Formats: sequence, structure tokens, C-alpha cells
Amino acid sequence: MKKNQNQLTGNLFTVLGLLLVYLFAPQLRAQEDTNSYRYSLEEAVQHAMQYNYSIINSGRDIQASVKKKWETIASGLPQISAQSNYQNNFSIQQSIIPAELFGGTPGEFMAVAFSTRHSATASATLEQLIFDGSYIVGVKAAKTYLDFYETSKKKTDIEIKEQVINAYGNVLLTQENIAILERNKATLEKNKFEISENFKSGFTEEEDVEQISITLASVNSSLNNARRLEQITINMLKLVLGIDLEDKLEVTDKLEDLTMANLDAAITGSEFNVQSNIDYKLGVNNQEQKRLLLQQEKSKALPTLSTSLSFGYNGFNDEFKFTSRDQMWLDYSYLSVNLNVPIFSSLARSARTQQAKIALEQAKTELTELEQNLKLQFQQAKSEYEYSVEEYTTSKNNMILAGRIENKQQIKFREGLSSSFELSEAQRQLYAAQQSYLQAMLNVINTKAALQKLTAQ
Repeated sequence: MKKNQNQLTGNLFTVLGLLLVYLFAPQLRAQEDTNSYRYSLEEAVQHAMQYNYSIINSGRDIQASVKKKWETIASGLPQISAQSNYQNNFSIQQSIIPAELFGGTPGEFMAVAFSTRHSATASATLEQLIFDGSYIVGVKAAKTYLDFYETSKKKTDIEIKEQVINAYGNVLLTQENIAILERNKATLEKNKFEISENFKSGFTEEEDVEQISITLASVNSSLNNARRLEQITINMLKLVLGIDLEDKLEVTDKLEDLTMANLDAAITGSEFNVQSNIDYKLGVNNQEQKRLLLQQEKSKALPTLSTSLSFGYNGFNDEFKFTSRDQMWLDYSYLSVNLNVPIFSSLARSARTQQAKIALEQAKTELTELEQNLKLQFQQAKSEYEYSVEEYTTSKNNMILAGRIENKQQIKFREGLSSSFELSEAQRQLYAAQQSYLQAMLNVINTKAALQKLTAQ
């Protein structure tokens, strides 16, 4: 009897275990499918350099341009092609000839077929370009084409790095804002409790309770909004990093630590080398493309020389016997040299050449304008960075002062020396100073990234 009870208990536990596995298996599988990341800013940048969607496609652009370069080069290398043809003349075409050629009556004609019912042809041709000015320019253009995409890839890397810094900073800003708002909320709730108790005892007016309630409601609303924004900013960072939105991501740096790391007075003292800017390099590449386009149009006035070698076999029969050994095949071969000399195009080539020359002059002017714009952008970025550093110091001091004022108002209010309105004003001033300080720290990080983008660092 006891043995049967033990067996029954064991079966019950087995059933319960299977039931638990059935219930929780989908959650376990979901956890296995979800990746988890924990990154500092530097680690996030390194991750984005490998997995960002735009960077991946920029790498593919380079791969495609390498293939395009080889396609251009291969067009001037030997080309071999093979052709075959089978023809079934089920109704043979006939021609009319004088009958007297075959012993007939003069003046009469007879129909004669000059073809067999079945015919087959097989041939192979080797073609080689000997000289073509457009081909020479095309090979140079293919190299410039590849350089363009390699430079574009570097530009994408720089832009994505800036985007990662901005997105990472927004996450830190939101999280730091949540922490500050939670502290403010705790302080206000404590104040409200004390004021409410004093009101019940008749030491304060109802207006004091209402005033602190208004401030608390505003902080609660800001806190709820900040909590919603936290997940949005994290998802925006995931998108830039190339991470699935369902994966988990945690940032490890602190906003103030990153701000201190980006306080760099030396960067504003260095000279701006416009040639190192990635946009300037793309402008130079564009100018080179227009120069090669002009050379290509000029080269079209030069003669082209090519050669081809062909050989093949022809077979004819009134019956289909091309696979038999006794089928007779007639071979042929030839070597040809082709020379094409442009003589007169009704000034069409000249018009195209002039268009290409104008495009080159436009590219030169655009490059000059770009150089001046980049220098101006550097001055603006430098000024904005210096201002952000100054604003960071100012906002930090203001936040400290606002905290002292709010603390003094707390003491005065408890002692009955100030009104609830004065306390609320001091609190709002503190909260505004806190937000300014957070934004100032983020501005230091972002303006430093913008300055580095211009200097290609």
C-alpha cells in the first residue's frame, strides 16, 4: 500500500513537472532568442562600425565598385564567344535560272534549289581591342569610381559615429533626468506630507497644500514622460547600432563622466586642415570625375583599332546525319583587323566636349565654394563647442546656487518665515537649473562630436 502511494506521488510530480515545462517553455525560448548588450560609449561605437545598416551597405557599395572596375578593365581584354546554328529547310527556297545552262531550250527558265534540307554551323570568335582612347580613360575613371565609394564609406563611418554619440548621450540624459525627477518627487512628497499635517493642526493654510500639490503634479507628469522617453531613446540607439529592437541594451557610462572626458581645450586651438575633411575629399573626387569625363569626350575623336579571329564548320545534308561519322564538315577561318576613324560628326563631338568642359569648371567652382563653407562651418562648430563648455560651467554653478536657495526656502518655510509661493518658486528655479545642467552636459558631448566630424577625427 505504501509502495503504491509513493508511486502515485512520483507520477503526480512528473505530471506537474511536464505541465510547468509546457507553460514556461515559450518564455524560455523567447529569452534564448533575445540578446543582451552592455556597452560603454566606445564599445557602442565599435559595435556600430560593424553592424550599422548604413555601414554594411557602404561596404557592399565598395564591393560592387571593385566588380565595376574589373568589368571596365575586362572590356579591353580578349573576348571569346561561340555560336552554333541548326536550320531545317522543310520548304526549300528555289531560284530561277536560264534552262539552257543545263541543256534546256534557250529562252526558258527552270527552278533550282541551291540548298539542302538540313544545315548546321558551329564557330568560335576571338576579339581583342588594340587601341581605344575611351577605354584608357574608362580604366582611370573606374579607379576614381572606386575611390569615391571608399571615401563615401569613410564619410558614413564618421556620420554613424556622431549618430552613436548623440543617441548614447540622449539615453544618458533621459536616465539622469529620471533620477533627478525621482529625487525631486521624493522631496515634494515629504514636503506635502509635512504641510498637510501642519494644515490639519491649523499651522498652515490650505493654499500651501494646494501650491505644493501643483508642483508635485508637474514633477509627476515630467517623470512619467521621461520614463516613456527612456525606452524610445534606447530603441533609437539600438537602431543606430544595428541591434534588434527586441534585444536588451544597457549603457554603462555616466553623463557627467563623458562630459568631463570631452572637455578638451586643445581641439579649439588646432588649425583646420580643410584637405582632411571628408566632404572636401569627395569634392576633389567629383572634380576628378568631371576631368576624366572631358578626357573621354576628347578621346572619341581618336581612331579605334581592334582585331578578331574566327573559325568554324558548316555542314549540309538532305537528311539529318550531323551526328554520324560520314557527315562532311566544311571548315573556315579568318583574321580581321578593324579600324574606325571618326571624320565628321556635324560638330556633335565638339558640343559634347564643350559640355564636359563646362561641367569641369562647375566642379572647380563648387570645390572652391565647399572649401569656404567648410572653413565657416569649422568656425561655427568651434564657437558652439566653446560656448557649450562655458555654458556647462555656468549651469553647474547655477544649479548649485539654486539648490542652496531652495534649501534655505525649505528652512524658512518650516519656520514660517516664507510663503508656499516663495518655496514653489525656489523649487521651480532649481528644477529649471537641473534641466539646464543636463542639457549643457549633453551639448558639450554633441558639439565636440560635430567638431571632430569636421576635422575627420
